[in-house]
Amino acid sequence: MDAPPVARGTKAAIGWPLFMAQLVTVVVVYFVGSALPLVPFIFEQAAQGTPQAAPSSWLVALTVMVSMAGALVLCWVWLRREGRVAEAWDLSAPGNWGMTLGWAALGTVGAIAIFTLGAALLEAIGLPAADASFILDLVTESPLMFAIWIIGVAILAAGVGEELLWRGFLMDRLERLGGLRGRVWLVLAVQALLFGLPHSYQGIGGMILTGAIGLLLGWIRIMQRGNLWAVIIAHASVDVIMMSLAYASSLGWFATA
Repeated sequence: MDAPPVARGTKAAIGWPLFMAQLVTVVVVYFVGSALPLVPFIFEQAAQGTPQAAPSSWLVALTVMVSMAGALVLCWVWLRREGRVAEAWDLSAPGNWGMTLGWAALGTVGAIAIFTLGAALLEAIGLPAADASFILDLVTESPLMFAIWIIGVAILAAGVGEELLWRGFLMDRLERLGGLRGRVWLVLAVQALLFGLPHSYQGIGGMILTGAIGLLLGWIRIMQRGNLWAVIIAHASVDVIMMSLAYASSLGWFATA
């Protein structure tokens, strides 16, 4: 019988200085990438004297895609420097696609359950529920914007990009870090915490629920022995479903008499 995924051996170590350098530079590139598409917009609004105007749906989607692309390029540079691109970003064909799709389905259903039941729990204990209305309003702006958000953001930037970044690059780094090596649940907790922080635009409830989903996806990645296809499919599926439901609602498909 095969050993459990977590018992396959401890990865070669990296030091804290290297990890911090990698983390900080990736974060900086991510934020610079998110700001660059906004520069012309900011100057235009300043020239017109309307600094309070909101960026368009297309511009916000572009910031998401550009920032993720920039961060992933730098992650690739760091991993290639160590010869660990294929190990951290395991996109090899699974030995059993049926099993992989089963884990992906579990991740999809689990994430939606966390959002649904978690929102009720947060409300019950007096915490604000996650609020993603800002993003969903942009998604439902027009059929073209819906298509751009589904393909460019839900599938590519979130499904593929975030999983390469968080469950791929970050978890590989944490698994090699002194104090965390061989401590799988601590690695899962740390990556889940860090995954929740950038979702602050959804409020404290959004950060909590997203962190819980990060914990679930991290566990699936462990159970898949580092292969990322299950978490990529699950993450993309959740975002596509949520955006599609929001768009259908905006068209009045769920209207009641």
